[in-house]
Amino acid sequence: MFKKILLLFIVFISNAGFGQIVINELDSDTPSTDVLEFIELKSATPNFPLDGYVVVFFNATSTAPYSGTLSYYAIDLDGLVTDGNGNVLLGNLQVSPAPSYIIPQATIQNGPDAVAIYLGDATDFPLNTPASSANVIDAFAYSNSATTQPTALMAIFGETVCYNEAVNGTANAPLQSIQRKTDGTYEVKTPTPRANNDGSGIVFNGITTTYSPAAPLTEGQSITITFTTDTNVTSDLNFSFTLNNGSFTTADFTGNTTVTIPSGTNSVSRVIQLLNDAVNDGDENLQISIGAVPPQYIVLRNNISVRVVDANFLTSPWGTPLNPTYGLVASTVPAGYYSSMEGLSGAALKQAIQNIIANPAVVHAHNYGDIWEILKTADQNPLNNNQVWLMYVERAQTKIDYQSGNSIVGFWNREHIYCQSRGGFTDGTSSFADGINVWLPTGPDDILAGHADAHHIRAEDGQENSSRNERNYGVDYNGPTSTAGSWHGDVARAIFYMCVRYNGLDVVNGNPPQNPDGFIGDLATLLTWNHSDPADDFEMNRNNYIYTWQVNRNPFIDYPNLADYIWGSHAGEPWYSTLSANEVADLKFQMYPNPANNHLTISGIRGEAAVEIYSYTGQKVINQNFSDAIDLQLNLSSGLYFVKVSSGAKSTTQKLIIR
Repeated sequence: MFKKILLLFIVFISNAGFGQIVINELDSDTPSTDVLEFIELKSATPNFPLDGYVVVFFNATSTAPYSGTLSYYAIDLDGLVTDGNGNVLLGNLQVSPAPSYIIPQATIQNGPDAVAIYLGDATDFPLNTPASSANVIDAFAYSNSATTQPTALMAIFGETVCYNEAVNGTANAPLQSIQRKTDGTYEVKTPTPRANNDGSGIVFNGITTTYSPAAPLTEGQSITITFTTDTNVTSDLNFSFTLNNGSFTTADFTGNTTVTIPSGTNSVSRVIQLLNDAVNDGDENLQISIGAVPPQYIVLRNNISVRVVDANFLTSPWGTPLNPTYGLVASTVPAGYYSSMEGLSGAALKQAIQNIIANPAVVHAHNYGDIWEILKTADQNPLNNNQVWLMYVERAQTKIDYQSGNSIVGFWNREHIYCQSRGGFTDGTSSFADGINVWLPTGPDDILAGHADAHHIRAEDGQENSSRNERNYGVDYNGPTSTAGSWHGDVARAIFYMCVRYNGLDVVNGNPPQNPDGFIGDLATLLTWNHSDPADDFEMNRNNYIYTWQVNRNPFIDYPNLADYIWGSHAGEPWYSTLSANEVADLKFQMYPNPANNHLTISGIRGEAAVEIYSYTGQKVINQNFSDAIDLQLNLSSGLYFVKVSSGAKSTTQKLIIR
């Protein structure tokens, strides 16, 4: 936190020395389907880097009379630089000349609304963030009607004028924009994107980079990169580009990286062949970066990142949480690890568990920075070792897409199941990763260690991580509506672990508020989820791996029914390990031939059953009910598949090879 404040202070001092950024032009009301929207910013000095700034759009029409103040879109300006006129254009793909940042069409609302430039990051302004005057650099209120104004937003930003894009008539509003004059006021006239509003300055010829096919690409594919200028060049334009980016080097591709756009034309393409190195070294990003260009040109949207998927990857014999397997991953619990719990009940049982999993002489505490490394293995997608499995959204994502910058869109992050704000361990450990061999002793009162306890931290989609926030499970948060809830039992067992591992944490019924710290809900829901989504091979594997780091285990994965003896239907009864067989016992059946060609026989089942066959990417390709036995006629491409057979409460998944 101190580093962030210091950075903002440095940026502020820099702004004081070099001049502020202002909103120079806005075109929100555009013809037809709103594909020509844009906002233009201007710096007092040319070629000004915009790192540390964010543009935020606020909606004032949520409640009458135009008193809403919540954000609906934010653009992080890191990496953008104003041009030789001090301008930078952010707009739809169809805006001409081309913008430096693409805004999805029909995003900017017509008003009455407001837009502001802040010191900060886009992550500071998730959807529906209330407007604030703190750290505002410039703000602007606008509408497309003379009778409507964003009054509440104007009061927050200290604005006394709301500019009307329809001031020259409703019919002209889609054809004109609101533009800043040299005196700081605004006028409405024909749009002048990426040019000075008064007609002065340099007319730059912008260079835009596009490529095909669309990402992601795979090793062995080719990529066509096209460079296009706004207007035809008057003499040959020569420049070069690079693709190198970290581990992606010139050894990973072949092709010509020097470019000439001939005089009288405005476009040229290069075909680059991506090489398959036959090595499982993970997915990578190439980066298309244009080098130096003549001064009359500017490079737009430079340093474009393109995903290159590794064609070589490893699979594991167990399933994902969405298509779970059971009994394929053996527990690595040491002999006698839980023996002290035998026959205990109530508070004595809970204390015995804590004595094991919070033993100061045994358990290791690591840093939050180490969690990235832990999750890349603990939450690895069983179908592709170059990916992690994202819990709530129930899908895989490339490991290298972890959030390292300001944007949460398209990245995965570290989700605290017992959220930091409720646990009282916010920022409790260092973000510096120092590895498995550097650790501190920890005990049951070391609540700050919960900040980096991997048993309750999972890989998660960045936006969904933000959406969950500090909400209680079941009574408030149930995940994305389109998902199957394959994570329900996982979060239940993580919560149960945390409430035994650390003094001061509890799980209660209902929807408790955040304050005071130490309470999370809903207990009744979590007890139900613990049974409806039993511990599977994915959980057992991560339990085993985290044990190698922290030298403690989640006992509610090893013995899921422990929760019932502490909080549930068996509370107060003596617990014995012999009562804790896995609730999902193996279902025995025969499956042949394997490898198979065009048919598969499943037999050995007594009574009603169901068979599901999944591709290695997780797509269900066959789903059929049967009784006792079945002979399936297959029409599948060659490759690896997973066959899941279920009967009653039992289920087993096996691998199938199709020749």
